[in-house]
Amino acid sequence: MPGVPLLPLLPPDSTPLVIAHRGASATAPENTMPAFEAAWASGCGWTEADVQPTSDNIPVMFHDDDLARTTNGSGAMRRQSAAQMLGLDAGSWFPTGSSRAYHGTPVPLLADVVAALDADRSLLLEIKAEHTREQVLAELGVIKDSGWDHRVFIESFDPQTLQHVRSVEPGRPVGLLVHALHDDPVGVCTELGAVAYNPEHVLLRQCPELVDELHRSGIAVLAWTADHPDDWAFLADLGVDGIITNVPGELMRWLGTSADCSRSA
Repeated sequence: MPGVPLLPLLPPDSTPLVIAHRGASATAPENTMPAFEAAWASGCGWTEADVQPTSDNIPVMFHDDDLARTTNGSGAMRRQSAAQMLGLDAGSWFPTGSSRAYHGTPVPLLADVVAALDADRSLLLEIKAEHTREQVLAELGVIKDSGWDHRVFIESFDPQTLQHVRSVEPGRPVGLLVHALHDDPVGVCTELGAVAYNPEHVLLRQCPELVDELHRSGIAVLAWTADHPDDWAFLADLGVDGIITNVPGELMRWLGTSADCSRSA
């Protein structure tokens, strides 16, 4: 699809993309505007986020099935209307020096997040868990209406959800998230039209040759969620195209220092 980011393979020996996991989620409450803004303010161009539908099919940024962990509410997230979701406090739970530092932070709409994109900000959007085609259609509609469709790359763990995306927008590139490696990752990506295969980073220690295998087929690799320099070094040496992390500022500084050391060696 013209204009939609393809997440092209990075040139050999280049540093991987830094992608902020649910925003700068070690700094501010995950999947909230303060977390996204903190990631962008650190100079990180990409932020990852989760989207789900409310009971009235309004896309909101939320990870869990249940409200309790990250809001002052309780019960199933998808049983809430958009108005109910917007009335929740999604910030007071976050551990800071002040218990009120993020008091009253709302759950953002998908529309809020895509409206904040610009020519230097991109969104790796996980369509969370199972979706109907109508729910996917609503999310894609919000993205398209924002005017920043070309700055949003969609991924999901659920193959059926990716098929819904492709049925609505047949040419749209997508990424496949995985908890366990497939016997034939290239074949699975080809079947789904996925241009990125995104495993939990520890899985690549079991099969480090997979990155080159996927690259030979033109498939990018975005590894999640790595927060330690030992893991960053391993992933960078493998040549992954992106590293998803809770500490984007720290990873960016580490990559910069590593590149400086390489140039001076």
